[in-house]
Amino acid sequence: MSDLRTPVGILFLLMGIIVTALGLFGSHNTAPLTDVNVNLYVGVFMLFFGGGMLWLGLRNAS
Repeated sequence: MSDLRTPVGILFLLMGIIVTALGLFGSHNTAPLTDVNVNLYVGVFMLFFGGGMLWLGLRNAS
């Protein structure tokens, strides 16, 4: 059985890149109840999570 951490890590990295780019370069309309750029924070979190999952999956592969 293959390790699911590698494809999950790739998925979260790709989605994190897209959401972070939208947070940085997109319209800076914030969520209705906050003044925080939610796309930027969620995108950075997805990048860290995806990188961690990918690292764990590749580390275990060897």
